[in-house]
Amino acid sequence: MKSYLKKKSIYQDFLLVLKGIAMGAANKVPGVSGGIVALVGGFYEPLIYSFQHFNLKAIKLLLNKRFKSFWYYINGRFLCLIFSGVIISYFSVSLLLDYLLFHYEILVIGCFFGMILASLYLIFIKVQIWRKSEIIFLLLGLFLGLSISLARPIEENDQLFFIFFCGIISVSGMTIPGLSGSFLLLILGNYNLLLVDAVNVLFLVLSKVLFLDYGSFSDPIIQRYLLIIVIFTLGSISGLILFSNLLKWVLKKYPTQTLANIIGFISGTIILVYPWKTKSYIYNNDGSLVINTLGNPKFSNYNYYTPNIEYFETYTVLLSIIFGISSLLILNYYGKR
Repeated sequence: MKSYLKKKSIYQDFLLVLKGIAMGAANKVPGVSGGIVALVGGFYEPLIYSFQHFNLKAIKLLLNKRFKSFWYYINGRFLCLIFSGVIISYFSVSLLLDYLLFHYEILVIGCFFGMILASLYLIFIKVQIWRKSEIIFLLLGLFLGLSISLARPIEENDQLFFIFFCGIISVSGMTIPGLSGSFLLLILGNYNLLLVDAVNVLFLVLSKVLFLDYGSFSDPIIQRYLLIIVIFTLGSISGLILFSNLLKWVLKKYPTQTLANIIGFISGTIILVYPWKTKSYIYNNDGSLVINTLGNPKFSNYNYYTPNIEYFETYTVLLSIIFGISSLLILNYYGKR
């Protein structure tokens, strides 16, 4: 019996790590929310509950050196497993996603589009009664989602106060289903700075440290990026505490209205992961492309088009959408176990 329970515990722990990997991968793609993975994966409420416990009581437990009580109070085992998956994702699946998005962008986006369609269905069936209040919250969520989807990106900004603010905003995708933290960073102009360049620098530094090479710490550019990572992390932690406390109260007081709002919000932002689109860029008066500080063309918005049924690519994208739907339904199935 003990052997069976131990195997079951290892299996459940492994599933939590896999869910963390899926959550980390979802947070990487602009327009996709890691919160959706948490919701349909069956660990959204424990996640919010755990974040909400990062409060004054937790600080007192730490100051009094009651580390075991602190660990249990914040649900440390659960968080450790989930964020182990997220970290693994950032240095493995996320790097693979970068490659796939570069070479097979439309198929990857199609897969995530399918996942979001499936999540809409799974959240919709949770709302068993549709009253006037649910419909109002649905429409409010739809309006807010469309407003964010149609917003134009602003200039890149590496000021530390703004980086801290970006940290607060970016973590919303982990706590609020349907709200893509990575897309908000794109709108705020700092997606490449924080989720591409900073992550690559951190990976480079850590890989050198493993071989006892500390020379990179003397590089002023590396120092600047590491400072940006620290400030961004502090902002993210602050955002987690802020949003988790707010959501805990909202979910407890207005459960069905909150779900209706999430459905509306996801419906409003799903256009961000519509696979049949092209990127448009900003041009100077002389017709040349505006280049950002990273040396890349400055993104303006998306141009959407209807797929052509005569193209073979259309059917491969449809298959990727079906794969995305199936993947999320499987995740939901195992999330209930």
